[in-house]
Amino acid sequence: MSTSRQPALFYQKVYAVVRQIPPGMVTSYGRVAEMIGHSGAARQVGYAMSALRNWADDPQFQDIPWQRVVGHSGKIVIKGGEHSRHYQAELLQAEGVDVDDTLTVNMAAHLWDGLLPHEAENLLSGLE
Repeated sequence: MSTSRQPALFYQKVYAVVRQIPPGMVTSYGRVAEMIGHSGAARQVGYAMSALRNWADDPQFQDIPWQRVVGHSGKIVIKGGEHSRHYQAELLQAEGVDVDDTLTVNMAAHLWDGLLPHEAENLLSGLE
């Protein structure tokens, strides 16, 4: 279902950062929250990622690599049942990310360092 509504500014910031995660790397919901200046808002980042379903048919949101955001311990924690978690694992494995049988990413090998504060500020300044 395509919609012309635009996501809230918080969500736009989340999507801008997630678009920067390179293939083969992951980050956590909490780290994304920190990069956009909302430390402690990991759950809200999760809501933003989940909301992508609302814009699934909209081309401006199809380039967001949602699969590259996982729980702080590397665990794939998306809602939607076991099938959704396995699908995320398959997408990550196709990028070369190590995901074990418990659907946990090897964070030591695949954690994206993220944006430096000045990089995040430059990226996000155009959204406000």
